[in-house]
Amino acid sequence: MVRPMTLSATADATSHTEESTNAMLHAAIANELRRVRSRVETLAEALVGDAYFVEHYLEHLQGFDMIVQSTDETAAILDRLAAGADVRAAIAPVRLGCVHERLHTALREG
Repeated sequence: MVRPMTLSATADATSHTEESTNAMLHAAIANELRRVRSRVETLAEALVGDAYFVEHYLEHLQGFDMIVQSTDETAAILDRLAAGADVRAAIAPVRLGCVHERLHTALREG
């Protein structure tokens, strides 16, 4: 005999489905960020090959590096969240000080 699901069982199943969906979304966003990082790296490599650009815009090239590092850190956070880490554990390993501080500030203010 098949018994109907109780309200509690239905809520648990819905919660599990939402958690699974959130994990899949976090992983997908992390992959999108990696694609962005790859495109930025490709662009930066092309610009580094231009002596005029390097001579006149070196400061801007360093900005590309910051974008790449920040994108990597953000993707890694999303990977940890997708794997089930809580928010604080997900941001704890962030190495870029400016990103780490902004995320901790957001948690304190939120």
